[in-house]
Amino acid sequence: MYTTRIERLKKMLAMMEMDGLFVTNGFNMRYLTGFLGGNGDGVVLVTKQSVLLITDSRYEEELKASLPAEVTLVITRDYYQEAAKQTEKAGVLRLGFEDDLAFRVFDLMDELLVVEDFLPVPGVLEALREIKDQTEVTALRKSTAISVAAFNQLLPKLHVGMTEKEVANELDYLARKLGAQKASFDTIVASGWRGALPHGLATDKVIETGELVTIDFGYYVDGYTSDITRTIAFGEVSDELKHIYQTVLTAQKRIIAEVFNGVASSELDRVGREYITAQGYGKEFNHGTGHGIGLDIHEGPNISRSLDDEMVTNNLLTIEPGIYVAGLGGVRIEDDVLVTPAGYENLTSGITTDLIVIDD
Repeated sequence: MYTTRIERLKKMLAMMEMDGLFVTNGFNMRYLTGFLGGNGDGVVLVTKQSVLLITDSRYEEELKASLPAEVTLVITRDYYQEAAKQTEKAGVLRLGFEDDLAFRVFDLMDELLVVEDFLPVPGVLEALREIKDQTEVTALRKSTAISVAAFNQLLPKLHVGMTEKEVANELDYLARKLGAQKASFDTIVASGWRGALPHGLATDKVIETGELVTIDFGYYVDGYTSDITRTIAFGEVSDELKHIYQTVLTAQKRIIAEVFNGVASSELDRVGREYITAQGYGKEFNHGTGHGIGLDIHEGPNISRSLDDEMVTNNLLTIEPGIYVAGLGGVRIEDDVLVTPAGYENLTSGITTDLIVIDD
């Protein structure tokens, strides 16, 4: 697994005529080495000869048991001085760094390094991470399965009069009980007029009869995340809200049906956006159609009207059209979809997308 990832990276660096890569992003370090530390807990140095994980003694015992054979562990408190020393030892002349490198670290490394060029190579590892290997697909299946199970267990517990925070806390508890490590983000519960807020974090607002409630959630399992949204009704809702729901649902179904190896990002966006616009809600669909997920909750590829990047097998996408009407409420429906050689597989189809109605 790690051998393949490292070799793919080295090929990309060779094509860019780079001798090595200096890695500080926590997700990228984990992708290459399995290291569970975050930003600031170490660095990874990739050269033509080796892959070094440079970190301190807090992680030494854990890493001795888990570090891939392809990776050499270096224990020191001075990550950056050691990285500069190892770079010189490896004869690196052109060293790349990620585009999210902190300026203070760049400034320090620029002083320490003995290289001809210390250059940004934006998106190199992120591009590799877009295409999941089988280990990642397995982890994503587990993450989505736990999230689906937690939501389905939540439904019988819901009732009018709960607060948004109570709903979020109960869902988070159920997911952890099923084996989730942590929430992918602060669980969104937006009821009534607050449903018009695409990222409306849960509040003390009481859920009332006749309201739609948008619940956006996901959980980490084995380091990989999920991202699901369902909008449900508490009691009978208005005909306008029902129409908005059906509009979003039809748009989402049409988008998912178009997912295949080779489809352009802009085409997926167009399918849903044109339908929603034709129903009179174009201005109320005010975000992208979806994004990749994996180690991070937002990865490539992004699904946007301005991107012509093609989807490929083992991309894992969210498909999440929405309509948000100020003062009234909103609807978003989101599923996690794996691109396959034959088309797609919806990993979160275990939660119905028919409008769920919670009785008073």
